[in-house]
Amino acid sequence: MYLLLRWMPNWQVMAWRYAVLGLIIMITLPLMDASSAFLPNQRIKGRFQRDRRNIRPNIILVLTDDQDVELGSMQVMNKTRRIMEQGGAHFINAFVTTPMCCPSRSSILTGKYVHNHNTYTNNENCSSPSWQAQHEIRTFAVFLNNTGYRTAFFGKYLNEYNGSYVPPGWKQWVGLVKNSRFYNYTLCRNGMKEKHGFEYSKDYLTDLITNDSINFFRMSKKMYPHRPVLMVISHAAPHGPEDSAPQYSHLFANASQHITPSYNYAPNPDKHWIMRYTGPMKPIHMEFTNMLQRKRLQTLMSVDESMEMIYNTLVETGELDNTYIIYTADHGYHIGQFGLVKGKSMPYEFDIRVPFYVRGPMVEAGSLNPHIVLNIDLAPTILDIAGLDIPSDMDGKSILKLLDTERPANRFHFQKKAKVWRDSFLVERGKLLHKRENEKVSPQEENFLPKYQRVQDLCQRAEYQTACEQLGQKWQCIEDATGKLRLHKCKGRTQQAVGVSGKGMANLMSKYYSKECICESNNYKLGPLSRRKKLFSKKKYKSSYMRNRSVRSVSIQVNGETYSLDKEEMYQLVQNVTKRHMAEQDVTEEDMEYSGTGSITNELVVPSSIKVTHRCYILANDTVQCDTDLYKSLQAWKDHKLHIDHEIETLQSKIKNLREVRGHLKKKRPEECDCDKYSYGKHKGKLKHRASALHPFKKALQDKNKVWFLREQKRKKKLRKLIKRIKNNDTCSMPGLTCFTHDNQHWQTAPFWTLGPFCACTSANNNTYWCMRTINETHNFLFCEFATGFLEYFDLNTDPYQLINAVNTLTRDVLNHLHVQLMELRSCRGYKHCNPRARHLELGLKDGGSYEQYRQFQRRKWPKMKRPSSKTLGQLWEGWEG
Repeated sequence: MYLLLRWMPNWQVMAWRYAVLGLIIMITLPLMDASSAFLPNQRIKGRFQRDRRNIRPNIILVLTDDQDVELGSMQVMNKTRRIMEQGGAHFINAFVTTPMCCPSRSSILTGKYVHNHNTYTNNENCSSPSWQAQHEIRTFAVFLNNTGYRTAFFGKYLNEYNGSYVPPGWKQWVGLVKNSRFYNYTLCRNGMKEKHGFEYSKDYLTDLITNDSINFFRMSKKMYPHRPVLMVISHAAPHGPEDSAPQYSHLFANASQHITPSYNYAPNPDKHWIMRYTGPMKPIHMEFTNMLQRKRLQTLMSVDESMEMIYNTLVETGELDNTYIIYTADHGYHIGQFGLVKGKSMPYEFDIRVPFYVRGPMVEAGSLNPHIVLNIDLAPTILDIAGLDIPSDMDGKSILKLLDTERPANRFHFQKKAKVWRDSFLVERGKLLHKRENEKVSPQEENFLPKYQRVQDLCQRAEYQTACEQLGQKWQCIEDATGKLRLHKCKGRTQQAVGVSGKGMANLMSKYYSKECICESNNYKLGPLSRRKKLFSKKKYKSSYMRNRSVRSVSIQVNGETYSLDKEEMYQLVQNVTKRHMAEQDVTEEDMEYSGTGSITNELVVPSSIKVTHRCYILANDTVQCDTDLYKSLQAWKDHKLHIDHEIETLQSKIKNLREVRGHLKKKRPEECDCDKYSYGKHKGKLKHRASALHPFKKALQDKNKVWFLREQKRKKKLRKLIKRIKNNDTCSMPGLTCFTHDNQHWQTAPFWTLGPFCACTSANNNTYWCMRTINETHNFLFCEFATGFLEYFDLNTDPYQLINAVNTLTRDVLNHLHVQLMELRSCRGYKHCNPRARHLELGLKDGGSYEQYRQFQRRKWPKMKRPSSKTLGQLWEGWEG
């Protein structure tokens, strides 16, 4: 080669060198591009952020209300599916931890289970002062707002939000007051209330919050181009009253997606009490479900249009590739499933499964993700997207690592560590059951043993083991000649008990009366029958209460004679006297004189009216009369009506606060003074012990009488409610169930209901349960424990629609394991304890371990027991991971 170049002319040599140099460049450039595939994900992300001038990504959360997955609501939203499903990741196993509006939304905001943020229902603690003081100050909006994000909220917030304040963390606030509405609602716009009417172009809620959110995003990027934006767009659709936009009211005339195998599958004697109580639907109910499904799908058409408008805005502003869009719902819904006409709050798939889509940077388009994601994962995920640390008290986990799309470049690329993720989660609904610390076991549980066994158990207590040495001791255990234990009554006082006086007595008094109980002294002794009558007597009132309680008859004196009138007669007399006095004379306040020390007159003073406001009164004939200016001046009428509305809101807020204080006092109620236990006779100067004079066996009978008394009070309360419903002609009610009525005036927009009124009872406020939902490589089941003690188990691999309760196929050992795992979830706090598979792997398995290693690790922790014989139980036993 050297000799060849030596004999070539110079111009040919130069041309040959340039050709070689170009060939080298052509070969090395592709290799440099290929080497970029070896860059780790963080370096790619860092380079992307440098190209974007270090701008953090925008975050848009789109939330719907009551949108199902199992009933096919997403099938009609073609635009949303094109944008989110084809352009992003679809999580096919997305759930909520509580299928109710306010608890689920509180979990979304805080990233916590219901038992950690204490919003158990749509009423209790929903947007309450305690929620505002403890949890609202730690929502994901507060964290992002403190780090430079421009935050904005549009739409429905919490069911009991009254619009009196702007929640912390939001720069722009357009929140719906109270529950979902499409027309005739009130918004709180940055602290100012804004009322809307029934005109579609100006008032339809879905379109209004869509336009407001788009305007806010455009303005933010124009004024602050380098500041990221967080927006939450919370739609009311498809929640009731299901009012659709006029252009969509003709769609889906033959909608039937809601008719699943569980549709009208009733009765269900193998399920919990509500399912046993309700039977198959009537024909009018089935017609209603068809209409309801149609109207729900129509309302979602406006949401579908909203998603396209938001997408186009991101494209026009150039922010699409730097924006995460999350689409989900607060919970699912059922329409006719198991004979339940409509509603939510059940632990079954149709109520806890929700749509869940994510689109954004580094998210693979068109991917399906089988991992379990929950509503409590939204807050940690949003914080992770913003680059913030996730607080340890959040129960959810960030799903960003599930969106990692990095692939090995070649066979020499080292395999990534396996993703560790949960395979079980908690579904909870209702209040926790509180039990007093010193609550005794019921007599039925104490008295089933033979007498000698009960005596032996009593003699193990310290109060009966000493020989009448304790202060006030009346009984002692002794062993007779045959070796049997017997209870004997103490015959006299010991020197310690008798010699107590002076300072020693004061110390004893402070010891036994530390709670400052005040007991009335009785100088007589009641027999057993008299004590029972006194216990259950209706006239068991304090003297002060007897003096102040309202009476059912009134004694008045007319012309020296005394008459006793009941309430009705007294009301007629008041009306007659009022009319006569008003006709004869006018009594003014200036004519009356009051004296704090003078004697009380016997004149009957009847008020002629009740002053409600400074301009309106309620007269004695139950009519309302206001100043004449209010009937003539429109401005005066508006001002006074606004004043009344403000007073009503103030009183409602005060009532809500009082109810919360009342609930707090109920939980913190001190124990009642047991006045029969200790008494102090002043005339003898001795401390007496009275209740111990009863034989221990008789105490059980006394407790049994108290239990009977409480049950009798509960029965009478139910009877009073029943009588009240009958008087009010309330025919749409069933004991313990929540019912609703529907008539031709319920829907104000087309299509209209024309088949007349009907009643349906589909849920209950006291349906408390805790469930564990598990999905992994081998198992797919739901296990539930209800507050009534009822158990449910469904194997969704063989029974995907949860038609048969298979709890009877489980052995006691398997049930015990399920119960232990469920109890751990019920008390978990923080993501380290609320994600079972990840927690166990962190405790005993190395990172990157396979699922088989995890299963073997879990099995080593179990006690050695005999494996179940049936095939189904064998599968459950092999793959159970809590």
